[in-house]
Amino acid sequence: MAEIRIRNTNERIQGEDNVRNFLEKQEVLYEHWNPGKLPAELQEKFILSDEEKSQILSTFDAEIRDLAARRGYRTWDLIALSDATPNLDELLKKFEQVHTHTEDEVRAITAGKGIFIIKGTDDVGYFDVELEAGDVISVPEHKPHFFTLMENRQIVAVRLFIETEGWIAHPFADPTFQQA
Repeated sequence: MAEIRIRNTNERIQGEDNVRNFLEKQEVLYEHWNPGKLPAELQEKFILSDEEKSQILSTFDAEIRDLAARRGYRTWDLIALSDATPNLDELLKKFEQVHTHTEDEVRAITAGKGIFIIKGTDDVGYFDVELEAGDVISVPEHKPHFFTLMENRQIVAVRLFIETEGWIAHPFADPTFQQA
């Protein structure tokens, strides 16, 4: 289950309803899918064949199509990252810069853990959303944020897009942002 840490105060927000309510006030969509639907052999697997990726997408097809229909997403794929991913550290450096997009950034975590760092309202500032299997988040277009892995450095996530070529990051220079 997702957990939030407000960076300015170190306050933690836990529990599905509390997380959802907080994120809703920040204009961030949060949902939870049942990660137990996934076959056991794929629940902790981070190096995936194309067939296994298709199996994961097929397992969550109803949820993906429902979210896509509600939010206007037209295409989706699956990303798997782990220490076995070639050039993982270089890839993470690209992710770990505050940026915006001209469409939502959506992740549905099917295995592992990840973290979104998001710029909230002025009274909140930046906050971390720690995600695990079953958590679904949509960071709205133009909202400054970045995504990275947590200490286990393993994640599998469905990504949904409006634009068929995927999203493009636009750097967001913010002198108030401080790395944790």
